[in-house]
Amino acid sequence: MPPADGRETLRRWAEGGGPLAIRASIVLLAAQGLSPSDISRQLGVSRQTVTTWRQRYAAEGVEGLRDRARAGRPVEIDEAEIVVGILTAPADDRSSRLLARRLGCSHTVIAETRRRWNLTGSHLGLPAIPLHPALPPADLWTVGLHLDPQCTLLVLAGRSGPPMPPAPGRRADSYALSTVSSAMTDAVTVAAQLVAEVPAQGPAPERGGAAGFLDSVRRVHPHPDLHIVVLRAASGADDVTELGRARGISVHHIPRHTTEVSFLRAVLALDATRHPESSTRVLLDLAAALAGYTESGGLSRVQWVREPLPTTADTRLPTPPPGTGPAAGGGANHIDLGSFNECVVIETVRLAGTVTRGEIAERTRLTQQSVSRIARSLIQRGLLVEERPRHSSIGKPSSPVRLRDGAAHALGIHIDPNVLTAVLVDLSGRIVARHAEPITADPRPGVVVGQIAALGETVLAQAGPGRWEDGFLGIGVATPGPVDTVSGTVLDPPLMSALRDVPLRTLLERRFSCPIVIEKDCSAAAVGERWIGRESRACDFVYLYLGTGVGSGLFLNGDLYRGLTANAGEFGQLCAVTLGRFDPDGRPEILPECNPGSYSGQEPSRVVGRQRTRLTVPQAARAIGKGVLSVIDLLDLGLVVIGGPFFTGDVADVYLNEIEHAVNAYPTARRLRRVRVERSVNSSEAVAVGAASTIFHSTFTPRLRRNP
Repeated sequence: MPPADGRETLRRWAEGGGPLAIRASIVLLAAQGLSPSDISRQLGVSRQTVTTWRQRYAAEGVEGLRDRARAGRPVEIDEAEIVVGILTAPADDRSSRLLARRLGCSHTVIAETRRRWNLTGSHLGLPAIPLHPALPPADLWTVGLHLDPQCTLLVLAGRSGPPMPPAPGRRADSYALSTVSSAMTDAVTVAAQLVAEVPAQGPAPERGGAAGFLDSVRRVHPHPDLHIVVLRAASGADDVTELGRARGISVHHIPRHTTEVSFLRAVLALDATRHPESSTRVLLDLAAALAGYTESGGLSRVQWVREPLPTTADTRLPTPPPGTGPAAGGGANHIDLGSFNECVVIETVRLAGTVTRGEIAERTRLTQQSVSRIARSLIQRGLLVEERPRHSSIGKPSSPVRLRDGAAHALGIHIDPNVLTAVLVDLSGRIVARHAEPITADPRPGVVVGQIAALGETVLAQAGPGRWEDGFLGIGVATPGPVDTVSGTVLDPPLMSALRDVPLRTLLERRFSCPIVIEKDCSAAAVGERWIGRESRACDFVYLYLGTGVGSGLFLNGDLYRGLTANAGEFGQLCAVTLGRFDPDGRPEILPECNPGSYSGQEPSRVVGRQRTRLTVPQAARAIGKGVLSVIDLLDLGLVVIGGPFFTGDVADVYLNEIEHAVNAYPTARRLRRVRVERSVNSSEAVAVGAASTIFHSTFTPRLRRNP
């Protein structure tokens, strides 16, 4: 039994944190008569660890539990860097020993940090950020950062309720985190130099604009609980506390063994790991704001505020009056497909139109028993319908099946710089209800989003109650790119400044209680072409969309190719590159090649200084044909489909002839194939129908990874 003074020291250490707490607990439990195995299980350490510290205590007493001095520079462990290492590692490489070897520290330090941040196990649970004072349990998001020479403030938003677990194997983007870290380091260096050159003469009014920053965060995020984390305060830290108290925002301080840069990286990594909406774009936007501060030499300040967070069940705004669409109901009726083979059968039936079970088995290579079982299940659930039996001279009569058109519906909304279009589409691609109207001239984002939501509600009401509620799968929204489809944010549409950086999906979720998918307009049009075209579009193809701009959608290996950020298909710039057209900054020009609406009749174009007159339709068609030629040579495709609102009337034949000549006369492999150039099978509402079809495509198309 330890002496009285030693017991007091051991109890004090055991009540604290860190390695000393474990070592003191080992000695105290051993003094109570527990065996090494019992101590190991109770404290979650190895038996070897228990034996080592018992022997050290027996030989050297209380002082033997302290770390021994080592030669060379003392090792300083930044626990925030350990957190980043955990979150950026693959799920199979998150054990403490593997991380210790990679980070060059003790595995016990890794294990202790994981316990403090609640990051134990390969599947990460709800983290617990060890701030002072402690945060209440909540799902935390990074929503704001303020940086000036006087202070650096990080704002976190906490939302109560059961959080959704992260996707298995999800980890933070290490490249984006490094970009933020470098930008933050540079910004902190500039701020420190300014403080050293001009010492602060007391607290500046409103803490260098921190008050206005906090007001902006509260306006954008009115519902969640907000928490200020003081990363740095040169002087007058109490002023930050007063600012927070005046706005009902709690103030916290970072752990002692972290720095402002490493702590910011750790919190961003936690956010990105837990929330799919916290995409790489969010990190890069923050890095750009920090880089702007550095480039200005500290003359500006960083006041980055994130867009509104995605809506959850406990934060959804009050729903509109009854009868205005899915917002009035209790949610969407999801169609749960039990297996990959069910999707294969549905796809086969969809492509064929009407087909027997034997033909399904022959096309899919599934057994007759499997096809019969799946077909019977789909008929019972109302997805398939049996037709009148076909009599045959051999064997029993066969009963062909087809999709039941009314088994599922989806709403598609097309946002164009000039007009908004909404359609309600059934499973066959037939338009049940439609409505279009000019887009409002009001530049306020809230007004535009309100018009979009009201248009969708109008179409659902027009369809009539009882015609679509059963099997309503969701809403697809097609918008000009670029789009952050992960968070549902429209970024920089070239001709729609009102929607710049607007979190469209989040805002629409406040009006509709159903799944919502945001897709680029040209990609949505390609999906609609695939869905409506059935067997004629079952091969790979490029869809050329002629709208307010020229875009393309690619179907490769049987599925839509979105690219790394779901923004593949920026075809208009390819046209400018093939023509050698660049603006003074070196960027490919986007007009007039990218705007079919600006083409003139037969008058030839002229160059006046740096200004060009409008292209004729044949000139534009030849320019676009050169771009399509590059796509065909690059991807070796055999089908080009052309559609869109400007592919109409007499100009359609001009485009077809010019593009067909380009893709068959000039490609390198022209002797091996004949590229077909065809009109779209879709209507003038091609993009709106395609937007609705993205919901069908993500639900029914067979794929091993099912991402909307």
